[in-house]
Amino acid sequence: MRIPATLLFLSLFCCPLIKAQQTENRSEIQSIESVVNLYFEGWATGDTTKVGKAMHSTCQLKFFSDGKFTTLSRADYLSRFKPHARPDSLVTRIGSMDLTGNIASVKAEIITTTHVFTDYFNMIKTDEQWFIVDKVSTRRTK
Repeated sequence: MRIPATLLFLSLFCCPLIKAQQTENRSEIQSIESVVNLYFEGWATGDTTKVGKAMHSTCQLKFFSDGKFTTLSRADYLSRFKPHARPDSLVTRIGSMDLTGNIASVKAEIITTTHVFTDYFNMIKTDEQWFIVDKVSTRRTK
């Protein structure tokens, strides 16, 4: 009789806790996706307001290209954008996400007609919102 009693306890008391945690995580995942999609939209149109809102003021961007490791401040990164129409062929997607408490890691891809950009965003939730606080990036020619 101990096994059925244990199962009853688990189903009555633990399942609601797991369900509540799943609901909370789903809400956080949606919030993270909203920030990443804001970044995508800003990147796609050269809108520095959108990209900047997704990134914390302390965010740094890092990449290795042509034998050189480069680190850009948020301000330097944003200065490279120019407004333009969103290309019809542009594809953006979140490849994966890992969430623990108020931190997350997101793998994102931006696919143009000539390149695939892969970004890994480290994110933190503050009292304000989720922010991209660090980005490492690579690109490859299609």
